[in-house]
Amino acid sequence: MPLHRKKIFRIPSPAPTTIYVRPGYNRVLAEEFEALKLKRVDLVKDKVEAHSQGDLRENFGFKAAKDAIRAVDRKMTALDRFVARNAFIEVDPVTWLTKPTDTLQLGHVATIEKLDVLTKRRHRFTFLVTTHGETANDPESGIECLPHNSPLATAVLGLTVDAPTTVTLPAGEAMVTVRSIRNPTMAELDRLLTEIKPPEIEDD
Repeated sequence: MPLHRKKIFRIPSPAPTTIYVRPGYNRVLAEEFEALKLKRVDLVKDKVEAHSQGDLRENFGFKAAKDAIRAVDRKMTALDRFVARNAFIEVDPVTWLTKPTDTLQLGHVATIEKLDVLTKRRHRFTFLVTTHGETANDPESGIECLPHNSPLATAVLGLTVDAPTTVTLPAGEAMVTVRSIRNPTMAELDRLLTEIKPPEIEDD
């Protein structure tokens, strides 16, 4: 049986992964899906109402409702696939306050130096390695959130202090060195960990 062109050139789905999230994340995912379902019901009502208004060839309300339903369907499908592909493990940030700091792990604050191999540019960052989807930064301390499943975090997790390691990042090859590892303070967590929100999901 011949393969369809669409299947031949479609980018393969990401492999299943384990994603660490804060308590309540699974509830937020479920609430987001339910909100999309309710939105779709309202859009279908709008579509039916617009359909009753006459000639569909010039019925912009009907077309707008139809397009909006398709957009919601795509988002629901993408969210459903996101949940189906991954296992979500909830972790309490309070446990990060007293973790051993021999190697860089989820919940640590780390200062990292990155030397770009091609450009020879050197960068220095201080990150809180945190759960999925965190993007906040703390102007008071200069700490940024680095999600544990981001390319840089994936490259540096498990490293020890002052052990240069060559890694391949989206921007190219780099030499990364962890300069310090410590536990966060409660005040830092309060400033950095914001309200849990559903993920930004791209349509497949």
